[in-house]
Amino acid sequence: MSAPTPRQYDLIAFDWDGTLFDSTKIIVRCIQQAVADVGGAVPTDSAAAYVIGMGLMDALAHAAPDVPRERYPELGASYRKHYLTHQEDLSLFDGVLPMLAELRARRHWLAVATGKSRRGLDDALRTVELAGIFDASRTADETAGKPDPRMLHELMREFGTEPERTLMIGDTTHDLQMALNAGCASVAVSYGAHPPDGFEALRPKAVVHSVRELHDWLLGNA
Repeated sequence: MSAPTPRQYDLIAFDWDGTLFDSTKIIVRCIQQAVADVGGAVPTDSAAAYVIGMGLMDALAHAAPDVPRERYPELGASYRKHYLTHQEDLSLFDGVLPMLAELRARRHWLAVATGKSRRGLDDALRTVELAGIFDASRTADETAGKPDPRMLHELMREFGTEPERTLMIGDTTHDLQMALNAGCASVAVSYGAHPPDGFEALRPKAVVHSVRELHDWLLGNA
């Protein structure tokens, strides 16, 4: 039996929606419905998908530039209402749980760095029975929205890791830019919210096209 590959990264941080959680299409629909509810011009699928990964209010403001700022609370409430309606329809991508279990067995620290709210992430973690899998998490409402590097900086401080020993994995240019801003390496997944043609300029270590491919890359390179 060959010896295990030496560990390159101590801390692996994952985005949530579109990377581990199969939620992109539903989030797009919820953004569109929320904008329609307040009388804004409904964004296209690609425009709504682009904002996934940002903090909620930044995302909605970007997706609905014609909606007055004073209506943002109403816009946010409408989005949450639609999302909660569909929350039970969401699930992890196939293969995510075995991948995370193997990474834990190799003694990587695992974290979530997401544009979701703390309440939204905690609800999702309970829904998919992931309690105890992740060592830490940060959300946009308790730190700063992507691509600000604050959530990665906080995670690195928590574990005492350096940027060169930290890997960020995500499905959007916001994730990859955040990693660059924090001085960390990144891996992009092409099956989420953003098309992969924008990834190369942000210098990910790899662009993978399935959870299986991500799993294999991590075992060989992380």
